[in-house]
Amino acid sequence: MIGNNGMGGPIGRSLEELGRFGLLAAETFAWLFRPPFRRRLLLQQLEFVGNRSLSIILLTGLFTGAVFALQSIFAFRLFNAESMVGSTVALSLTRELAPVLTSLMVTGRCGSAMAAEIGTMRVTEQIDALASMAVNPVQYLFAPRVLASLIMVPILTMVFNVVGTAGAYVVAVYFEGVDPGILLDNVRWFVDPADVYIGFAKAAVFALILSLVGCYKGYTTQGGARGVGLATTQAVVISSVTILVTDYFLTQFINTFFEQNTWIR
Repeated sequence: MIGNNGMGGPIGRSLEELGRFGLLAAETFAWLFRPPFRRRLLLQQLEFVGNRSLSIILLTGLFTGAVFALQSIFAFRLFNAESMVGSTVALSLTRELAPVLTSLMVTGRCGSAMAAEIGTMRVTEQIDALASMAVNPVQYLFAPRVLASLIMVPILTMVFNVVGTAGAYVVAVYFEGVDPGILLDNVRWFVDPADVYIGFAKAAVFALILSLVGCYKGYTTQGGARGVGLATTQAVVISSVTILVTDYFLTQFINTFFEQNTWIR
């Protein structure tokens, strides 16, 4: 038998925590479709996740598209293929960079805030007070944040796509002399609606990850102010790593699916 000093201890604790997370996630999904629907809380979270994250998404998207175009032109010039810069940047943004970077930015800004706010409520016994007033804490705290993230992260991803493509266009056309007509024609030719839908689907999955992890780490906070700081750090780190790992497997699954179902495109 493996004791607490062996692999059984850490593995057992990890599985136990994963089980608790799964139960809370399932309860959250159930509350998304059950009354009472707290519209005021949802609107507050929509504004917090969406509107207040807009400036950082605009800035990140603009310079991501610009620097990606700059590096792509440098590479494509080696074999006189500068006209492919637009389609390369647009495909990379819609399928990968926009959903991943948007989710990472929202994780750093909103996921950490969710963990900190709910963690503070936990250590100050406000969550216990909610339960004593017959208010389900998961329905009150988790559901509005998760639903708001599901709605706003894909929208912010679309904003990232538009701004990133615009930044790439400006760099390619006005600073590097790429023909704008050919650049836009290649974008229209190579980028399909399915590529945009893939980005939206990834953004929705990542939104679930960052919101659920942020809420869960806050909800299970222990140890006062130090515990709140630790939970906030863990929420950002776990969400970011999980998003990157999940992105690989999602991409592998999607590419395999489209290879076997070419008629979809």
